[in-house]
Amino acid sequence: MKQDTLAVTKDILSRLVAFESLSALPNLDMIDFIRSYLDSFGVTASISYDESGNRANLYATIGPYGDGGVVLNGHTDVVPVTGQIWTDDPFVLTERDGRLFGRGSVDMKGFLACMLAMVPEFQAHNMNRPIHVSFCFDEEIGGFGAPILVDDILSKGMVPQAVIVGEPTNMQLISGHKAGLELRTEIDGFEAHSSDPTKGVNAVEFAARFMGQILATAQQLAAKPVHGSAFEPPYTTLNIGMINGGAARNITAGSCTFDWEVRPLPGDDAHAILKELTDYADGVLLNEMRRSAPEAAIRTIIEANVPAFHADEQSDAMRLIRELTGLNSSHVVPFGTDAGYFERAGLSTVVFGPGSIDQAHKPDEYIEIAEIKKCLGFMRKLARYQAQ
Repeated sequence: MKQDTLAVTKDILSRLVAFESLSALPNLDMIDFIRSYLDSFGVTASISYDESGNRANLYATIGPYGDGGVVLNGHTDVVPVTGQIWTDDPFVLTERDGRLFGRGSVDMKGFLACMLAMVPEFQAHNMNRPIHVSFCFDEEIGGFGAPILVDDILSKGMVPQAVIVGEPTNMQLISGHKAGLELRTEIDGFEAHSSDPTKGVNAVEFAARFMGQILATAQQLAAKPVHGSAFEPPYTTLNIGMINGGAARNITAGSCTFDWEVRPLPGDDAHAILKELTDYADGVLLNEMRRSAPEAAIRTIIEANVPAFHADEQSDAMRLIRELTGLNSSHVVPFGTDAGYFERAGLSTVVFGPGSIDQAHKPDEYIEIAEIKKCLGFMRKLARYQAQ
């Protein structure tokens, strides 16, 4: 391992962690940093934006123009630290005991730092086929940047041989994950003084009843695991992640909103599960609400429909990773990634990156320096492969 490349990786990771690039918030400052860094090596970047122009993807090519390239991909956004207790500032990279701590260090700015640190080494190999580096926004809340990035990649006229999504997998080869429906339910009730709640329609109360039905459905699915499934847990899961509603304890809540999700096993129909639940909301809860308040409403919105990922074991991307690493086995994971968006566009894709998902989204998130070294070593092999 070249010590200078590791040191550069740590320095870049420190800079990336310092960007509080929370999902759904502007990320242009981080994208500008990456673009300037690439420009210092003479690498021109392509930027693609969301409709607001406040969030952006970046795509750049190192090496010759042509087909047969390998795309290294990661997301720029991180999850919030609200309510978490950290030993140190989560947006200041801290090194202790062979680990690098900071929000996003493992999910997944560690991989991004490796990509950027390797740029001069990629260039030094005089590759015959390119390596593309790509950075997308808002993966954590549904992968909103990835479809825009895919369109940008395809517009270049260079057909990549493979896409490597560098989510934390402990450098193990991942060939599949579940799909995901990202949902928001909005409930409109009717406010009244809590001294006589019968005169109002409490949106929080009806939200609780709807959530109870969601949780009951989750329990029913968990009670019927699919034996022999490669997924853990081996059943479709539902989760309620956030709730907000009401104005004061002495007012029947006029509104309530909660965010939830369905992650179906292959073969399970998430939309059918959703319909069964919304039929209950409309047929039971809403009818009851409108007896007191005709204007009451329950709306469930699909905010993102994240595609499942299932790589063909004989695909170019799978064969590439096996040739470079010697890995014979592949695995599936329960968490979602942007890989499904690339696969849906016909791009051969794998999920393969440093660090453990067990450390992601937690207080004191970290990545092992040993994992950074493994990732840099892999990228060095990739550069040699592209130079053949």
